[in-house]
Amino acid sequence: MISVRRRGSARLAAAALVTGLAAVGTIAAAGPAAADDAPQNPGGVTATLGSITAGSGAVVHDRRKTAEVPAGLFEMKVDGGGSLQTYCIDILTGRVDGARYREVGWGESSLHANKDAGRIRWILQHSYPQVNDLAALAKDAGTGPLDANTAAAGTQVAIWRYSDGAQVDAKDPAAEKLADYLYKSAKDVEEPEASLTLTPPALSGKPGRKLGPVAVRTTASSVTITPSGDAVARGVKIVDKDGKPVASTGNGGEFYVDVPAGAPDGSMSLKATGAAKVPVGRVLIGDHTTTQTQILAGSSESAVSAGATAHWRAKGAAPALSARKNCAKGGVDVTADNQGDTPFTYELAGKKHTVAPGRSETTLVKVGEDRAYRFTITGPGGLSRTFSGIMDCATSAATAAAAPAGGAATAGPGSGPGSSGAAGGGDGGDSGAKTTLASRMSPASAGGSSGKAAAVRADGDLAATGGSNTTPTIAGIAIALIVAGSGAVYLLRRERATSGD
Repeated sequence: MISVRRRGSARLAAAALVTGLAAVGTIAAAGPAAADDAPQNPGGVTATLGSITAGSGAVVHDRRKTAEVPAGLFEMKVDGGGSLQTYCIDILTGRVDGARYREVGWGESSLHANKDAGRIRWILQHSYPQVNDLAALAKDAGTGPLDANTAAAGTQVAIWRYSDGAQVDAKDPAAEKLADYLYKSAKDVEEPEASLTLTPPALSGKPGRKLGPVAVRTTASSVTITPSGDAVARGVKIVDKDGKPVASTGNGGEFYVDVPAGAPDGSMSLKATGAAKVPVGRVLIGDHTTTQTQILAGSSESAVSAGATAHWRAKGAAPALSARKNCAKGGVDVTADNQGDTPFTYELAGKKHTVAPGRSETTLVKVGEDRAYRFTITGPGGLSRTFSGIMDCATSAATAAAAPAGGAATAGPGSGPGSSGAAGGGDGGDSGAKTTLASRMSPASAGGSSGKAAAVRADGDLAATGGSNTTPTIAGIAIALIVAGSGAVYLLRRERATSGD
């Protein structure tokens, strides 16, 4: 077996949990965000991971040892309609089969510091499935005949060489020639735009004014803007700069939240929805789940959405709160924008912060790699915003390379490229733990409504393309939160059951 620092199913989704003014409860490593979670991602598609639809075997070399892994093209089912095709960009991390994913930019993924990220996008643009004429692709690459399986495998192998710096070869000779051709031919291209974003994601101000503007960027022909809550019944409207009602808009459009004078203090959320093809090269990461990062290779017309919030007060502080993962700085940027007439004071990460009227402040909350986080900030007028997620900003290969000498550990079966154990697991004191490659060949089911990771299944999904079955580990995780004094002290307990070999 290949000895690497454990991740995948053994990766610890322990809580690097941060409290705001209100103490928060526990968080499960897998499962959806709480209902009161504020918009944190910039928007786009959310989708459920399916199986590999085309591919064949590859061999990964590590420390004079090798392991066979499936290499190919995945299919995802988009929430609200549509489908995606993706490749993996984190070879050593197992996937959670059936996990929910969300679209993000490169800065919120393992590509944030990858100087070859643009080359990966070039490969996606110049190979299968974007190039459907496999005879022409084979001629250009000098591979001999290609079919969907060999084309997908060769494309995946070429991507892994740039995304993970992996020493990996396709087992099929034609697929290996294609991988070599794509790897050597790749050029740097720009990061793609999001399928849908709203900027800023949070607004604040006083009644009698238009809050905004909110800028829309999208690949959809148009998006529908829908407010929620009882604010509309109180006369709050979505309008353009001239005060005319806005129900939909397109790329480059702007809208405002018009709060009439005399309206009682309050807040509202709104959602933009549409249908768009997601640009090739967009990244998809696990939504509150530790799972294998994917990159988009193809998209049907798919449902896209983005959310925003608005908060207004006649007197006093009127804060707008938002957060975004910052992989480059190793944490979460929390922004408080105060458009009221008195200072806004709040507590975050055990420290008090004060934002003057008309000013904005962004605070970086440090979160360890592979750690779950959850924090709540409260404000005047019943304002409460909760932000949560998992800090997943590095490939397993990068984390393994950064591990201290002598820190490698060999894990038992149950996780691997093209496979996964349940999110969480691992040794309680080692958040960067990895799993051996040799056994990482079969997927796991994502957790249900309970938010807990489900048992890993032994059945693989590459019966037609060379995948194999292994006896996996059933892993689970429980996180206990203890608040001590004004700071937060967190103790982690993990319960882990192992299936028989």
